[in-house]
Amino acid sequence: MDKLNYAVLEQSGYQGYLLKSAPEKVMQFGEGNFLRAFVDYWFDLSNEKAGWNGKVVLVQPIAQGLTELINAQEGLYTLYLRGSEKGEKVDAKRVISSVSRCINPYQDWNEVLKLAVSDDLEIVVSNTTEAGIAHDTESGFDQTPPISFPAKLTRVLFERYKAGKPGLVILSCELIDDNGKELLKCVNQYIEDWGLEEGFKTWVNQENTFCSTLVDRIVPGRIRDAKEVEELEKANGYHDELIDVGEVFGFWAIEGPAELTDKLPFHKAGLDAHVQVVPNVTPFKHRKVRILNGAHTGFVLGSYLAGFDIVRDCMNDDTIRGFMNKLLDEEVIPTLKKELDETDLKKFAGSVQDRFNNPFVNHELMSISLNSTSKWKARDLPSFLDYVEENKALPTCLTMSLAAYIAFYSNEIQERTTDGLICRRPAGNTYKIQDDAWALDFYYDHRNDDAKALVHAVLTNERMWDQDLTKIDGLEDKVVENLTLIREKGAKAAFGTCL
Repeated sequence: MDKLNYAVLEQSGYQGYLLKSAPEKVMQFGEGNFLRAFVDYWFDLSNEKAGWNGKVVLVQPIAQGLTELINAQEGLYTLYLRGSEKGEKVDAKRVISSVSRCINPYQDWNEVLKLAVSDDLEIVVSNTTEAGIAHDTESGFDQTPPISFPAKLTRVLFERYKAGKPGLVILSCELIDDNGKELLKCVNQYIEDWGLEEGFKTWVNQENTFCSTLVDRIVPGRIRDAKEVEELEKANGYHDELIDVGEVFGFWAIEGPAELTDKLPFHKAGLDAHVQVVPNVTPFKHRKVRILNGAHTGFVLGSYLAGFDIVRDCMNDDTIRGFMNKLLDEEVIPTLKKELDETDLKKFAGSVQDRFNNPFVNHELMSISLNSTSKWKARDLPSFLDYVEENKALPTCLTMSLAAYIAFYSNEIQERTTDGLICRRPAGNTYKIQDDAWALDFYYDHRNDDAKALVHAVLTNERMWDQDLTKIDGLEDKVVENLTLIREKGAKAAFGTCL
């Protein structure tokens, strides 16, 4: 079967939108599954719906990458967006044509610098992993290319500055707080390290717009079932080595000045529900962490003890789904209303149930359970504390969730291995808890405690929570009561008492 390219796609009879040629307006550091299923998808829609007429040039961020595969397919790849939307199964196919080519800077750094001075270039996008935005003292100005991504970007910007070209919009998608601000900080550090002229520093900081962004789309990436891939390619009429898969939901918050709304193509393309320029991305991060991630951590540990293994199965159980919805609707969302509109929060929470009910993804509870001590602290404790402060009462579901976390970490502890803690599921298999060594040691050391002693030890452990939670009125007694209920009646029955 012929490999995907424009000629083969035309022969296949594909009827979807395509843009074969257009000015190269975006330089994108990163060519992996996430950016291709997220950022390049939005640019593709902007070409179709707003006539943006722009192409993205991918820059391979590390020595090993996809440059040859991408260029062999002329930048084309098939994207499947799969999941559940308003309770309905969705499996949408689109051939993405927003990418023009890919450059391997380790073989052709001069081609990157040539693109840097293009009159067509407007935007830089990056997703170089959480470790990508870092200052590396080994990165040098004359390296081809410099080692770190911020050093590469500094060279790109310097080339553009020396050519007398206008500044760029820089959209950082790495999963760290204040990613845009941290990237600018690194660039300024390289300017200092390399002794570059003051005029360049002024141009970088005044003529370029470094945007922190928040990205939200689950991207499983490739399809692992070889038979399914074979059937899809037979139906498509071409062989695609770059097939990508993402969930239906997608949201991109871009922190920047209001005028950026008109400078970027997404508003004109009618994508405001999915891509927004906002004055501050922090509220949207809180929304994601406390609602999406907080829901996961809030119910999965108890659900596993109750006999569930897959997130989707939990959403098909009235008790577990009801527990999650009450946790979000009555305990989490009210604590976020001072940051975001309540209607928006409820709409986002509604999408969570669809996302968790994705018929294409078997998301295992045990995979979500990794490092649950720090996850509960980061995802659920802030909502818990805000609720207590605002209502002078304990949140029913979050308090039960805390008890379920303790139950999961302490249920019939068998042994402490070098990389985990082996516990036994009620009337079932053993399971391995993976967490920081100190957290595993703590639970193993307290394996013989009764419920009251264990709860007291957990709640007073300031290394876990940065505070003594027994100072919250009534919490210790309630968690002991809930833990006892989970152990005696089962987690599902315990969740049911919250409804």
